Amino acid sequence: MIRNVVGSVLALAGATAAVWSPFRAWYDGRHGRDYAIDELFTGITDAKAEVIGSILLPFAFAALLTVVGVALRSRLLVALAGLVVLGFTVFWMVRVGQAEGSLVVSGDGRGLGDGVANAFGGGVLLLLGALVMSGRARTHRVDRVDRTDHEPRPTHPTLDGPPVGDLDDGRIDDGPRRHPQASAPYAAPTQSFDVPTWDPDRDGPPPR
Repeated sequence: MIRNVVGSVLALAGATAAVWSPFRAWYDGRHGRDYAIDELFTGITDAKAEVIGSILLPFAFAALLTVVGVALRSRLLVALAGLVVLGFTVFWMVRVGQAEGSLVVSGDGRGLGDGVANAFGGGVLLLLGALVMSGRARTHRVDRVDRTDHEPRPTHPTLDGPPVGDLDDGRIDDGPRRHPQASAPYAAPTQSFDVPTWDPDRDGPPPR
């Protein structure tokens, strides 16, 4: 939770710095919003671009990715926003270096300005925010188990016989062995007896 909060703050700060950078001086006092986005592919000129078609456009797109990534706690979207900011900044530096012959940094307002520093700083903050964020919490899926696997097994004698035990390798473990006739505990025991019969030819007349 803390990591997501800190990462979100860093990401939003980086997006703010990136969007603000085109309104600062980028090179020789020329603001970033004056560079047309198509000049990055065709070559830098002295023509002043419209704000909507300037280098501000990819930075605004990166800011939108940042807001969505923070809302969804997506480290991937935040990191992608940082790569967009850094990528277009480096691409602009390559094109300006080709047009000017070289890039210079000076403290008198000539050469690279603070707008480029803001763009670089914003891209780095976006990447740091993506690294710090822990992302969305993963939910573990619990497989449903058949209810019959959790039915309690009888632990007391019933009228149908002894309690059923667990089967283990084809052997029934039902505790102490009981007599087969003990399934009905209140029934009278049954037993057969041999009764002698009287034979008149062999035993003679019966006694009186």
